[in-house]
Amino acid sequence: MTIIDKCRGLYVAFAVGLVLVPSAVVAESTVKFVSAVDPATVPEKKRSALNLYLTAQEASDFLAQNDDAVLIDIRTRAEVSFVGIAAEVDKNIPYMVMDEFWEFDAEKGTYKMEVNSNFDHEVAGFLQERGLSKEAPIILMCRSGSRSARAADLLGQLGYTSVYSVVDGFEGDKDPNGVRSVNGWKNAKLAWTYKIRNEQAY
Repeated sequence: MTIIDKCRGLYVAFAVGLVLVPSAVVAESTVKFVSAVDPATVPEKKRSALNLYLTAQEASDFLAQNDDAVLIDIRTRAEVSFVGIAAEVDKNIPYMVMDEFWEFDAEKGTYKMEVNSNFDHEVAGFLQERGLSKEAPIILMCRSGSRSARAADLLGQLGYTSVYSVVDGFEGDKDPNGVRSVNGWKNAKLAWTYKIRNEQAY
């Protein structure tokens, strides 16, 4: 084999590599998780325009199967501090925050919250740090699936294409006695803790 033949062989191998490598990356970053959740059965307040849903258990499974997937806990810092946080959470970025003056909402029987005006910028910055694009799988989790749907809508409007909402959230839905014991991350016996890691903190 002449030197020219060897060079031609290297050129072909290099050219093939240029074609194959990006294809593998694209396939990995755009993978979709097949959920058992039927979108038609999702309550109206938990529905998102992207129609991508996961149960807490499915979210954990998805993270284990896809290195590009990230789990963002969108609850308030108070919730994360006092109720706990999933061990697999990559970042806490609140979608809503407590009203500056802690105004009480008598109708709802709790203190008012407002949308975090920095939410979209914080998500974009976090993904940039991870080297991920808007096509990367993003899993959002709140208390029980309502806020995560609204947050998914916002990100969808901004061009994010694979935003999943955890329909049962961290605490889950209420039973007939008003206790959150039906489903959710905690009730699925998935790993969680009260200790927030530095990289998770908002």
